[in-house]
Amino acid sequence: MTTPAITGHGVFTPALSITNEELVVAFNAYADSWNAEHGAEIASGEVEPMTHSSADFILSASGIERRFVMDKDGVLNPARMYPRLPARPDEAPGIMAEMAVDACTKALEMAGRTGAEVDLVICAASNHERAYPAIAIEIQQLLGARGFAFDMNVACSSATFGIQAAADMIRAGSARRALVVNPEICSGHLEWRDRDCHFIFGDVCTAVLLEPSDDATGARWDIVSTRCATQFSNNIRNNNGFLRRAHDQMEDRRDMQFMQNGRKVFKEVLPLVSDHILGHLEDRGWNADQLKRLWLHQANKTMNDFIGKKVLGRVPEPGEQPNILQDYANTSSAGSIIAFSIHSGDLQPGDRGVICSFGAGYSVGSVLLERA
Repeated sequence: MTTPAITGHGVFTPALSITNEELVVAFNAYADSWNAEHGAEIASGEVEPMTHSSADFILSASGIERRFVMDKDGVLNPARMYPRLPARPDEAPGIMAEMAVDACTKALEMAGRTGAEVDLVICAASNHERAYPAIAIEIQQLLGARGFAFDMNVACSSATFGIQAAADMIRAGSARRALVVNPEICSGHLEWRDRDCHFIFGDVCTAVLLEPSDDATGARWDIVSTRCATQFSNNIRNNNGFLRRAHDQMEDRRDMQFMQNGRKVFKEVLPLVSDHILGHLEDRGWNADQLKRLWLHQANKTMNDFIGKKVLGRVPEPGEQPNILQDYANTSSAGSIIAFSIHSGDLQPGDRGVICSFGAGYSVGSVLLERA
Protein backbone atom coordinates (compact mmCIF):
# COMPACT_ATOMS: atom_id res chain seq x y z
CA MET A 1 0.00 0.00 0.00
CA THR A 2 1.16 3.55 -0.74
CA THR A 3 2.62 5.36 2.27
CA PRO A 4 1.85 9.09 2.22
CA ALA A 5 4.50 11.45 3.53
CA ILE A 6 4.89 15.13 4.37
CA THR A 7 7.69 16.37 2.14
CA GLY A 8 7.30 20.12 2.54
CA HIS A 9 5.86 22.68 4.90
CA GLY A 10 5.59 26.44 5.03
CA VAL A 11 4.39 29.26 7.29
CA PHE A 12 3.17 32.71 6.27
CA THR A 13 3.59 35.15 9.16
CA PRO A 14 1.98 38.62 8.95
CA ALA A 15 4.30 41.60 9.15
CA LEU A 16 2.41 43.19 12.05
CA SER A 17 2.28 42.05 15.65
CA ILE A 18 0.64 43.22 18.88
CA THR A 19 2.31 42.78 22.24
CA ASN A 20 0.35 42.16 25.41
CA GLU A 21 1.29 45.62 26.62
CA GLU A 22 -0.10 47.28 23.48
CA LEU A 23 -3.26 45.22 23.64
CA VAL A 24 -3.88 46.08 27.28
CA VAL A 25 -3.62 49.83 26.64
CA ALA A 26 -6.35 49.61 23.99
CA PHE A 27 -8.58 47.29 26.01
CA ASN A 28 -8.36 49.34 29.18
CA ALA A 29 -9.18 52.52 27.26
CA TYR A 30 -12.27 50.78 25.88
CA ALA A 31 -13.21 49.54 29.37
CA ASP A 32 -12.92 53.06 30.80
CA SER A 33 -15.11 54.43 28.02
CA TRP A 34 -17.71 51.70 28.53
CA ASN A 35 -17.77 52.25 32.29
CA ALA A 36 -18.25 55.98 31.82
CA GLU A 37 -21.10 55.40 29.37
CA HIS A 38 -22.85 52.98 31.74
CA GLY A 39 -22.08 54.84 34.95
CA ALA A 40 -25.72 55.06 36.05
CA GLU A 41 -26.35 51.33 35.58
CA ILE A 42 -23.11 50.50 37.39
CA ALA A 43 -24.02 52.81 40.29
CA SER A 44 -27.46 51.20 40.61
CA GLY A 45 -26.00 47.70 40.54
CA GLU A 46 -27.75 46.76 37.29
CA VAL A 47 -24.47 45.93 35.56
CA GLU A 48 -20.94 45.17 36.68
CA PRO A 49 -18.14 47.53 35.67
CA MET A 50 -15.63 46.28 33.13
CA THR A 51 -12.38 45.22 34.77
CA HIS A 52 -9.01 46.23 33.41
CA SER A 53 -6.77 43.66 31.78
CA SER A 54 -3.01 43.40 32.29
CA ALA A 55 -0.02 41.92 30.50
CA ASP A 56 0.76 39.76 33.54
CA PHE A 57 -2.80 38.41 33.60
CA ILE A 58 -2.59 37.45 29.91
CA LEU A 59 0.78 35.74 30.27
CA SER A 60 -0.22 33.76 33.36
CA ALA A 61 -3.58 32.75 31.88
CA SER A 62 -2.28 31.62 28.51
CA GLY A 63 1.49 31.78 28.04
CA ILE A 64 0.98 34.32 25.24
CA GLU A 65 3.30 37.32 24.91
CA ARG A 66 2.29 38.65 21.49
CA ARG A 67 0.32 37.76 18.37
CA PHE A 68 0.69 38.45 14.63
CA VAL A 69 -2.22 40.18 12.89
CA MET A 70 -3.20 41.22 9.38
CA ASP A 71 -4.27 44.64 10.67
CA LYS A 72 -3.10 46.34 13.84
CA ASP A 73 -4.66 49.80 13.86
CA GLY A 74 -8.28 48.61 13.81
CA VAL A 75 -7.73 46.18 16.67
CA LEU A 76 -5.98 48.77 18.84
CA ASN A 77 -8.54 51.50 18.19
CA PRO A 78 -10.70 51.60 21.39
CA ALA A 79 -13.63 52.92 19.34
CA ARG A 80 -13.45 49.95 16.94
CA MET A 81 -11.54 46.95 18.31
CA TYR A 82 -11.63 44.68 15.29
CA PRO A 83 -9.41 44.57 12.20
CA ARG A 84 -9.89 46.84 9.21
CA LEU A 85 -9.44 44.75 6.08
CA PRO A 86 -10.54 46.65 2.94
CA ALA A 87 -12.91 44.88 0.56
CA ARG A 88 -11.31 43.64 -2.64
CA PRO A 89 -12.81 43.51 -6.14
CA ASP A 90 -14.22 40.11 -6.99
CA GLU A 91 -11.58 39.66 -9.69
CA ALA A 92 -8.72 40.26 -7.23
CA PRO A 93 -7.21 37.42 -5.15
CA GLY A 94 -8.88 37.08 -1.76
CA ILE A 95 -6.84 37.77 1.36
CA MET A 96 -6.96 34.14 2.52
CA ALA A 97 -5.84 32.89 -0.90
CA GLU A 98 -3.02 35.42 -0.90
CA MET A 99 -1.79 34.19 2.50
CA ALA A 100 -2.15 30.59 1.34
CA VAL A 101 -0.07 31.05 -1.81
CA ASP A 102 2.84 32.30 0.30
CA ALA A 103 2.74 29.30 2.67
CA CYS A 104 2.13 26.80 -0.16
CA THR A 105 5.01 28.18 -2.22
CA LYS A 106 7.37 27.63 0.71
CA ALA A 107 6.12 24.05 1.15
CA LEU A 108 6.53 23.33 -2.58
CA GLU A 109 10.04 24.77 -2.65
CA MET A 110 11.06 22.62 0.31
CA ALA A 111 9.80 19.52 -1.46
CA GLY A 112 11.30 20.48 -4.81
CA ARG A 113 7.87 20.59 -6.47
CA THR A 114 5.83 23.05 -8.49
CA GLY A 115 2.16 23.92 -8.29
CA ALA A 116 1.54 22.09 -11.57
CA GLU A 117 2.53 18.81 -9.88
CA VAL A 118 -0.26 19.16 -7.28
CA ASP A 119 -3.63 17.55 -8.00
CA LEU A 120 -5.43 18.19 -4.70
CA VAL A 121 -5.76 21.34 -2.60
CA ILE A 122 -7.63 21.33 0.71
CA CYS A 123 -8.19 24.69 2.40
CA ALA A 124 -8.83 23.66 6.00
CA ALA A 125 -9.56 26.52 8.38
CA SER A 126 -11.83 27.58 11.23
CA ASN A 127 -13.41 30.38 9.20
CA HIS A 128 -13.54 31.15 5.48
CA GLU A 129 -13.98 34.63 4.06
CA ARG A 130 -16.86 33.45 1.88
CA ALA A 131 -19.01 30.38 1.42
CA TYR A 132 -18.39 30.01 -2.32
CA PRO A 133 -16.58 29.74 -4.62
CA ALA A 134 -14.28 27.67 -2.44
CA ILE A 135 -11.12 29.37 -1.25
CA ALA A 136 -9.28 26.13 -2.11
CA ILE A 137 -10.27 26.40 -5.78
CA GLU A 138 -8.96 29.96 -5.86
CA ILE A 139 -5.68 28.77 -4.34
CA GLN A 140 -5.56 25.94 -6.88
CA GLN A 141 -5.86 28.44 -9.73
CA LEU A 142 -3.27 30.83 -8.32
CA LEU A 143 -0.76 27.98 -7.91
CA GLY A 144 -1.46 26.47 -11.31
CA ALA A 145 -2.42 23.18 -9.66
CA ARG A 146 -4.42 20.45 -11.40
CA GLY A 147 -7.09 18.05 -10.20
CA PHE A 148 -9.60 19.31 -7.65
CA ALA A 149 -9.88 21.40 -4.51
CA PHE A 150 -12.31 21.95 -1.67
CA ASP A 151 -12.75 23.78 1.64
CA MET A 152 -13.29 22.12 4.99
CA ASN A 153 -13.93 23.43 8.49
CA VAL A 154 -13.40 21.47 11.69
CA ALA A 155 -12.40 24.56 13.67
CA CYS A 156 -9.06 24.13 15.43
CA SER A 157 -8.72 20.54 14.18
CA SER A 158 -9.06 21.48 10.51
CA ALA A 159 -5.37 20.87 9.70
CA THR A 160 -5.17 17.34 11.07
CA PHE A 161 -8.55 16.40 9.59
CA GLY A 162 -7.32 17.80 6.27
CA ILE A 163 -4.12 15.76 6.52
CA GLN A 164 -6.13 12.59 7.16
CA ALA A 165 -8.38 13.30 4.16
CA ALA A 166 -5.41 13.96 1.88
CA ALA A 167 -3.45 10.95 3.17
CA ASP A 168 -6.44 8.66 2.62
CA MET A 169 -6.84 9.91 -0.96
CA ILE A 170 -3.16 9.35 -1.70
CA ARG A 171 -3.40 5.83 -0.27
CA ALA A 172 -6.51 5.17 -2.39
CA GLY A 173 -4.96 6.62 -5.54
CA SER A 174 -7.53 9.37 -6.09
CA ALA A 175 -4.80 11.99 -5.60
CA ARG A 176 -1.06 11.90 -6.10
CA ARG A 177 0.17 15.10 -4.52
CA ALA A 178 -1.82 17.26 -2.09
CA LEU A 179 -1.50 20.61 -0.36
CA VAL A 180 -3.31 21.06 2.95
CA VAL A 181 -3.34 24.78 3.69
CA ASN A 182 -4.62 26.59 6.78
CA PRO A 183 -5.17 30.34 6.39
CA GLU A 184 -6.38 31.63 9.73
CA ILE A 185 -7.46 35.26 10.21
CA CYS A 186 -8.51 34.68 13.80
CA SER A 187 -8.43 38.40 14.53
CA GLY A 188 -11.62 38.68 12.49
CA HIS A 189 -13.70 36.40 14.73
CA LEU A 190 -12.18 37.26 18.10
CA GLU A 191 -14.15 39.55 20.42
CA TRP A 192 -11.41 41.99 21.36
CA ARG A 193 -13.74 43.75 23.85
CA ASP A 194 -14.09 40.72 26.14
CA ARG A 195 -11.49 40.55 28.94
CA ASP A 196 -11.75 36.76 29.21
CA CYS A 197 -10.69 36.16 25.60
CA HIS A 198 -9.38 39.39 24.06
CA PHE A 199 -5.80 38.12 24.03
CA ILE A 200 -6.25 34.59 22.71
CA PHE A 201 -5.90 34.63 18.92
CA GLY A 202 -3.51 35.67 16.17
CA ASP A 203 -3.30 35.44 12.37
CA VAL A 204 -1.11 33.13 10.27
CA CYS A 205 -1.20 30.60 7.44
CA THR A 206 0.44 27.18 7.25
CA ALA A 207 0.72 24.57 4.52
CA VAL A 208 1.99 21.01 4.20
CA LEU A 209 2.65 19.05 1.00
CA LEU A 210 1.77 15.35 0.98
CA GLU A 211 2.87 12.82 -1.61
CA PRO A 212 3.75 9.11 -1.78
CA SER A 213 6.83 8.40 0.30
CA ASP A 214 8.51 6.75 -2.69
CA ASP A 215 8.17 9.96 -4.71
CA ALA A 216 10.01 12.14 -2.21
CA THR A 217 13.13 13.81 -3.58
CA GLY A 218 14.41 14.98 -0.20
CA ALA A 219 13.75 14.64 3.51
CA ARG A 220 10.30 13.39 4.43
CA TRP A 221 8.02 12.51 7.31
CA ASP A 222 6.14 9.27 6.66
CA ILE A 223 2.52 9.39 7.80
CA VAL A 224 2.26 6.12 9.68
CA SER A 225 -1.31 6.58 10.90
CA THR A 226 -4.04 9.19 11.27
CA ARG A 227 -7.06 9.30 13.55
CA CYS A 228 -9.91 11.77 13.99
CA ALA A 229 -12.75 11.95 16.51
CA THR A 230 -15.62 14.31 17.26
CA GLN A 231 -18.02 14.82 20.15
CA PHE A 232 -20.67 17.55 20.06
CA SER A 233 -20.30 20.41 22.50
CA ASN A 234 -21.57 24.00 22.65
CA ASN A 235 -18.75 25.13 24.92
CA ILE A 236 -16.87 26.72 21.99
CA ARG A 237 -19.20 28.40 19.54
CA ASN A 238 -19.62 31.03 16.83
CA ASN A 239 -23.13 32.00 15.71
CA ASN A 240 -22.22 34.02 12.64
CA GLY A 241 -23.48 32.50 9.38
CA PHE A 242 -25.70 33.10 6.39
CA LEU A 243 -28.87 32.72 8.49
CA ARG A 244 -27.77 35.52 10.81
CA ARG A 245 -29.75 38.15 8.89
CA ALA A 246 -32.89 35.98 9.14
CA HIS A 247 -32.98 36.40 12.92
CA ASP A 248 -35.08 39.26 14.29
CA GLN A 249 -32.67 40.24 17.05
CA MET A 250 -29.24 41.45 15.96
CA GLU A 251 -28.47 44.17 18.48
CA ASP A 252 -24.94 43.08 19.34
CA ARG A 253 -22.04 41.40 17.56
CA ARG A 254 -21.00 39.38 20.63
CA ASP A 255 -22.51 36.02 19.77
CA MET A 256 -21.21 36.32 16.19
CA GLN A 257 -17.65 36.05 17.46
CA PHE A 258 -15.62 33.49 19.36
CA MET A 259 -17.44 32.37 22.50
CA GLN A 260 -16.37 29.73 24.98
CA ASN A 261 -16.98 28.39 28.45
CA GLY A 262 -13.30 28.14 29.31
CA ARG A 263 -13.63 26.17 32.54
CA LYS A 264 -15.74 23.45 30.94
CA VAL A 265 -13.47 23.28 27.90
CA PHE A 266 -10.42 22.84 30.10
CA LYS A 267 -12.09 20.14 32.20
CA GLU A 268 -13.58 18.17 29.30
CA VAL A 269 -11.04 18.50 26.52
CA LEU A 270 -7.88 17.54 28.42
CA PRO A 271 -8.87 13.92 29.18
CA LEU A 272 -10.45 13.61 25.73
CA VAL A 273 -7.22 14.57 23.97
CA SER A 274 -4.89 12.61 26.25
CA ASP A 275 -6.95 9.43 25.88
CA HIS A 276 -7.16 9.95 22.11
CA ILE A 277 -3.40 10.17 21.68
CA LEU A 278 -2.67 7.27 24.02
CA GLY A 279 -5.28 5.08 22.32
CA HIS A 280 -3.87 5.93 18.89
CA LEU A 281 -0.36 5.04 20.00
CA GLU A 282 -1.47 1.77 21.58
CA ASP A 283 -3.45 0.65 18.54
CA ARG A 284 -0.45 1.33 16.32
CA GLY A 285 1.91 -0.51 18.68
CA TRP A 286 3.87 2.60 19.60
CA ASN A 287 5.03 3.40 23.11
CA ALA A 288 4.99 6.94 24.41
CA ASP A 289 8.66 6.67 25.36
CA GLN A 290 9.46 6.23 21.65
CA LEU A 291 8.19 9.73 20.86
CA LYS A 292 10.76 12.42 20.26
CA ARG A 293 8.23 15.21 19.88
CA LEU A 294 4.64 16.21 20.53
CA TRP A 295 3.42 18.99 18.24
CA LEU A 296 0.22 20.00 19.99
CA HIS A 297 -2.52 22.49 19.19
CA GLN A 298 -1.42 25.85 20.55
CA ALA A 299 -4.40 27.00 22.60
CA ASN A 300 -3.04 27.36 26.11
CA LYS A 301 0.32 26.52 27.68
CA THR A 302 -1.22 24.94 30.77
CA MET A 303 -3.35 22.64 28.61
CA ASN A 304 -0.36 21.55 26.54
CA ASP A 305 1.77 20.96 29.62
CA PHE A 306 -0.99 18.77 31.09
CA ILE A 307 -1.40 16.74 27.87
CA GLY A 308 2.35 16.32 27.44
CA LYS A 309 2.72 15.02 30.99
CA LYS A 310 -0.28 12.69 30.64
CA VAL A 311 0.89 11.19 27.34
CA LEU A 312 4.57 10.80 28.27
CA GLY A 313 3.89 9.80 31.87
CA ARG A 314 6.29 12.48 33.09
CA VAL A 315 7.03 16.16 32.72
CA PRO A 316 8.23 16.68 29.11
CA GLU A 317 11.90 17.53 28.68
CA PRO A 318 12.70 20.90 27.08
CA GLY A 319 11.95 20.61 23.36
CA GLU A 320 9.83 17.45 23.56
CA GLN A 321 6.55 19.35 23.58
CA PRO A 322 7.37 22.75 22.06
CA ASN A 323 5.12 25.77 22.45
CA ILE A 324 4.95 28.63 19.97
CA LEU A 325 2.14 30.38 21.85
CA GLN A 326 4.40 33.04 23.27
CA ASP A 327 5.01 34.45 19.78
CA TYR A 328 1.96 33.46 17.71
CA ALA A 329 -0.84 33.08 20.29
CA ASN A 330 -3.64 30.65 19.38
CA THR A 331 -3.86 30.42 15.60
CA SER A 332 -6.61 27.79 15.54
CA SER A 333 -5.92 24.99 13.03
CA ALA A 334 -2.47 26.35 12.13
CA GLY A 335 -0.93 26.13 15.61
CA SER A 336 0.21 22.51 15.63
CA ILE A 337 1.60 22.91 12.09
CA ILE A 338 3.61 26.00 13.11
CA ALA A 339 5.06 23.97 15.98
CA PHE A 340 5.88 21.12 13.57
CA SER A 341 7.40 23.44 10.99
CA ILE A 342 9.64 25.25 13.47
CA HIS A 343 10.54 22.29 15.68
CA SER A 344 11.10 19.30 13.39
CA GLY A 345 14.27 20.02 11.43
CA ASP A 346 16.57 18.68 14.14
CA LEU A 347 15.07 15.19 14.28
CA GLN A 348 16.85 12.23 12.67
CA PRO A 349 15.69 9.30 10.51
CA GLY A 350 13.72 6.87 12.64
CA ASP A 351 12.58 9.55 15.09
CA ARG A 352 8.86 9.57 15.82
CA GLY A 353 6.40 12.31 16.68
CA VAL A 354 2.71 13.17 16.90
CA ILE A 355 0.86 16.16 15.50
CA CYS A 356 -2.35 16.64 17.48
CA SER A 357 -5.02 19.32 17.28
CA PHE A 358 -8.19 19.78 19.28
CA GLY A 359 -10.95 22.32 19.63
CA ALA A 360 -14.55 23.24 18.94
CA GLY A 361 -16.78 20.38 18.10
CA TYR A 362 -15.32 18.90 20.20
CA SER A 363 -12.84 17.62 17.64
CA VAL A 364 -9.51 15.84 18.00
CA GLY A 365 -7.13 14.81 15.24
CA SER A 366 -3.76 13.05 15.54
CA VAL A 367 -1.11 12.20 12.97
CA LEU A 368 1.68 9.72 13.77
CA LEU A 369 4.87 10.62 11.89
CA GLU A 370 8.23 8.92 11.43
CA ARG A 371 11.23 10.76 10.06
CA ALA A 372 12.61 8.93 7.01
